[in-house]
This record gives sequence, C-alpha cells and structure tokens, in this order.
Amino acid sequence: MTDLTALKYTAEHEWVALEGDVATVGITSYAADKLGDVVFVELPEVGSAVTAATVVGEIESTKSVGELYAPLTGEVVAVNDAVVDDPSLVNADPFGAGWLVKIAVDAAAVEGLLDRDAYISLTGGAE
Repeated sequence: MTDLTALKYTAEHEWVALEGDVATVGITSYAADKLGDVVFVELPEVGSAVTAATVVGEIESTKSVGELYAPLTGEVVAVNDAVVDDPSLVNADPFGAGWLVKIAVDAAAVEGLLDRDAYISLTGGAE
C-alpha cells in the first residue's frame, strides 16, 4: 500500500511520489471516482519534455474526457504501458498499478505542491 501521507498532490487531482529526482505521477482515487470507468489513456512519449501545468495526456471514461497535466517540469523517463493496455487499472489501483508517468525533475520543485492535508481540504475530505 502506498503511504498517501508521503505523496504530494496537485489541484488537478494528481499525486506525485518522488524518488531521488524521478517523480512518479498518477491521478488520485477522488479523480478516478469522479471520472467513472476509465476506458482509454493517452500518455506522452518517453523522452518528451513536459512543462508544469500543461496538458500532457488524456484520460477518457464512460462519463467524460479528462486531461492529464504535468505537475512538474522535466523529461518523461517512463510511461505505464500496462495502463494504456488496461485503462481500468486507473480505477482499480490509482495509487499503485495505475500510475501514469515518471518524470525526471528538479526535486526541489516538489515542495511547491500540496501535502495530503491540503489536498483533502481541497476535495472536501476525499483522497
């Protein structure tokens, strides 16, 4: 189980787990619940540069289409092909097997993101 208190969050309902200078990014269970059953995930290519707060992918569900924003500026070093092949992983395990991308970043930039308490306040108590 992922330690949710160790993660950082964005107002766009993404979570970030930092290991060294690599940030693993996914969407929160709150976002997955709001989207409904995820049926398609489009992710950026490995090696592509991403800029914080810009759209880098798309998540489609039976209810709507959501955009995936880069929480930080950096270079995509991995994408979760399992999620592309089986988008339901986003709903089934958003904080684990449903991760989306890994981005090489300046580790200090993570400090500008929300902590768990701030994110829970933003969502009215949901994670």
